[in-house]
Amino acid sequence: MDKKAVVIVSVLIFLFSFSVSFWVFSRETSSNIVDPLAGDNKSNKNVENTINPGESKTEECPINGEMLTKTQRERWEKRRPLGIMVENHKEARPQSGLTSADVIYEAVAEGGITRFLTIFYCKDASHVGPVRSARVYFLALVRGYGDKPLYAHVGGANTDGPADALGLIEKIGWSRYNDLNQFSVPFPYFWRDYDRLKGRATEHTVYTSTSKLWKYAAEKRNLTNVDSKGVPWDKDFEKWSFMDDPKVSERGDINKVSFGFWNNFSGAYDVSWLYNKENNSYKRINGGKPHLDRNNNKQITAKNVIIVFSQQRSANDGYEGGHLLYTLTGYGNGLAFQNGNVTKITWKKPTVSSRMKFYNTLGKELSIVRGQVFVEILPIGNKVTY
Repeated sequence: MDKKAVVIVSVLIFLFSFSVSFWVFSRETSSNIVDPLAGDNKSNKNVENTINPGESKTEECPINGEMLTKTQRERWEKRRPLGIMVENHKEARPQSGLTSADVIYEAVAEGGITRFLTIFYCKDASHVGPVRSARVYFLALVRGYGDKPLYAHVGGANTDGPADALGLIEKIGWSRYNDLNQFSVPFPYFWRDYDRLKGRATEHTVYTSTSKLWKYAAEKRNLTNVDSKGVPWDKDFEKWSFMDDPKVSERGDINKVSFGFWNNFSGAYDVSWLYNKENNSYKRINGGKPHLDRNNNKQITAKNVIIVFSQQRSANDGYEGGHLLYTLTGYGNGLAFQNGNVTKITWKKPTVSSRMKFYNTLGKELSIVRGQVFVEILPIGNKVTY
């Protein structure tokens, strides 16, 4: 065989091997395969939340007061709170897992685009995402969830200066312990959903699941409901006070709450919450459209919509996208929408490791209506209409 023929055969063999390898790799890493930890990624079934429909809801979730089943309590008592960063870029919608979170915080990440810190403990989500990067002010919030809460993200702000989230994670001793950065946590605990690449940039395609991350924390980091020294996560945890739904006749008539995060910015990130008096909940409108969860195609609803006004400023660290800072320790003003009513509040977070709490004008702590809590962080001076 002459040299030309050898070259041609070699090239054909290489191309065949590459094609087979790519096919195998894409099948192994795509979310189209059946994942034994997260269920069928293609069908988006939220398998971890499956419970006996006849089982009574007698157990109070310590995070948001929601009444759940003994089966669910048996699960949550073996783990610790988990914060996952989820983006709200237009290409990230519809997101997965938001309806299953106990508490959600929303603030601008950069360029007027908001991001969510989703707190999971009492319920599970087979898919959560798209997962994005860490910010220092979200770190300040997740640090209020007991001793060593888990924090999941894909990278983070790392420009030298006050907005250096990855530097802060290292400084406070979270790195390689309770911090779950996708760059240090391997597949299959995070994966890329290649079906989502259609018409989207790659950064909007990373997903995870709560069961995967709790499993990784337990097996690789020795973090369950206690740490490696036997210290329970909730030894200093500050619970909110809770209340049941009032009677329909006692509910108010404020049926819509609307606001933007950046004045004169694209309406794609404006938010409205529509109150349903019969079931005493608020449905979220995101950028003018019902905000749906891709896991179940349900509209995101909350029992409590709490608006926190905070000082927003630029980090001035030279980052092209413009890193931001929010003052989320100390105290400030806000509004709480519950039961069809509005309450002027003061929010307080004395230290970075304390939990943010809310108080009425008489100084009494605000009771949280049992169920999901959505905390919206707006710059001081932003207008809220209702």
